[in-house]
Amino acid sequence: MRFVHDSLPQRVCFGTGEAGPNVQREVGRLGASRVMVISSLREAPRADKITADVPVALRHHDVAMHVPVDVADRAREAAAKEDVDVVVAIGGGSTTGLAKAIALTSGVPVIAVPTTYAGSEATAVWGLTSGDVKTTGTDAKVLPRVVVYDAALTVSLPAEMSVASGLNALAHCVDSLWAPNADPINAAFAAEGIRALAAGLPAVVAEPSGIPGREHVLYAAYVSAVAFASAGSALHHKICHVLGGKYNLPHAQTHATVLPYVLAFNGPSAPEAQARIASAFAAASLGAGSALEGLQVLRAALPVPRALRDYGLTEADIPAAAEAILPAVPPSNPRPVTAADLERLLQAAWAGDDPREFA
Repeated sequence: MRFVHDSLPQRVCFGTGEAGPNVQREVGRLGASRVMVISSLREAPRADKITADVPVALRHHDVAMHVPVDVADRAREAAAKEDVDVVVAIGGGSTTGLAKAIALTSGVPVIAVPTTYAGSEATAVWGLTSGDVKTTGTDAKVLPRVVVYDAALTVSLPAEMSVASGLNALAHCVDSLWAPNADPINAAFAAEGIRALAAGLPAVVAEPSGIPGREHVLYAAYVSAVAFASAGSALHHKICHVLGGKYNLPHAQTHATVLPYVLAFNGPSAPEAQARIASAFAAASLGAGSALEGLQVLRAALPVPRALRDYGLTEADIPAAAEAILPAVPPSNPRPVTAADLERLLQAAWAGDDPREFA
């Protein structure tokens, strides 16, 4: 056996109902005195409460999905004008992504306080959108220095959105098993992420206000993102990044919709990964003989996104989308990928066809 594994340096503070005290302590530990707080306007009252006891120099609410370059530029200018020395990002992946954009050009440390299961807070991946092109990259500067997890902050996330966000996390796990830097350590994290998500998501749906299920999924989202951060981006994420940037499709719902089709396409050519995924589902009492069957059993129990046409992609967009995705497909993908393959995959995901009939 031979592999190289990268572990990213990051402090994680996990405690339900403890976001405020944890943020205050971590701001002090970093020696910060001019804090920039980023949140959407909807999240602003909660962000104000969480950061009530820290030295806030600026509250910034100009947040947009996929981090458009002009939005990033305005945030960078505001941060520089106020000479901030730490950014506290409270919200979902778009909020974390904006904080990363600031860190990318300034090196200012980030404290991330996630309110969804996006997982961006645990990776050194950044993304910016210019026009209809989303560019992504990896840089150690954007990795949040601290992540403050508080399951109570996710209770307001509706069950359907929680499921979409959780399946986005599950996509991190699946992609990690055949990504360019896949290794046995990433695979172990990915398998644990799948198990925990498969156990936690039904609990969130059954009791949306319950804390145990939320804690389970939040923990799983972190483990999943750690696997993805080390393994790198594979076919699923390349597809979804193009769809998000080019057609402004919603991030979590796009990932949740595309995932079973990528698993159906790649799985037969990656038997070891398939077996690991199936075993993880079985450990959560969702065993069904194969990785795809396990995923489908889970999806059948949840209010899941099912068709890309429901989120703004038109059938006429498919050929151009396939052509845009093809150059980004990693050479390490378990099977060769052609534009025709991508068109067929996108057509099935657009229509919401049964992924078990797609291969």
